[in-house]
Amino acid sequence: MAAPPARARADYDYLIKLLLIGDSDKIALIILPFNLHFVSTSAGVGKSCLLLRFSDGSFTTSFITTIGIDFKIRTIELDGKRIKLQIWDTAGQERFRTITTAYYRGAMGILLVYDVTDESSFNNIRNWIRNIEQHASDNVNKILVGNKADMDESKRAVPTSKGQALADEYGIKFFETSAKTNLNVEQVFFSIARDIKQRLADTDSKAEPATIKINQAEAGGAGQASQKSACCGS
Repeated sequence: MAAPPARARADYDYLIKLLLIGDSDKIALIILPFNLHFVSTSAGVGKSCLLLRFSDGSFTTSFITTIGIDFKIRTIELDGKRIKLQIWDTAGQERFRTITTAYYRGAMGILLVYDVTDESSFNNIRNWIRNIEQHASDNVNKILVGNKADMDESKRAVPTSKGQALADEYGIKFFETSAKTNLNVEQVFFSIARDIKQRLADTDSKAEPATIKINQAEAGGAGQASQKSACCGS
């Protein structure tokens, strides 16, 4: 999706849509006589907690699994520009995958989030990247995020070096974060927002000279035609 032109609105210079993707809670359905029970069997990678920490500056361990799509808005200052971030939080469950794929196309940046204490969530990053390649724009910015870095090292399943190696393989930036302690949360969102803003600014600067050349060519052609007409009339 093309970005709105700079200063399209009085309250911001750029509107940037970000998408948070990654594994969510695994839900088990337990059926007992006369009762249905939904039980969360794992805690998810913490996408909603990251979003809440960045947008509202708060953290909670009591979070309802995101059903479908949710989003928050925060406006930040970058290099003298006001950037309005529209951040979408997706449900990672397979049964909601058809809902979330519709949101890939409009995304300018995607944060791929895994849990450093859950190796399966890290291994699934490759699947999420394949989804991006299939559904998102070719020039979408990506960033890899290893969340829950505050956890005790004895619980860590994915070393920092392994996360960095995967990011290097795909040529994207890598951060380890903690929504609980606010470790690198601001840095992650500011980093991808800055990269997108730079990409949009570069696109704008490349487009402007082309417009000038066309106008100059038209002006030159009109001048030559005028001269030719005058010459023929003499």
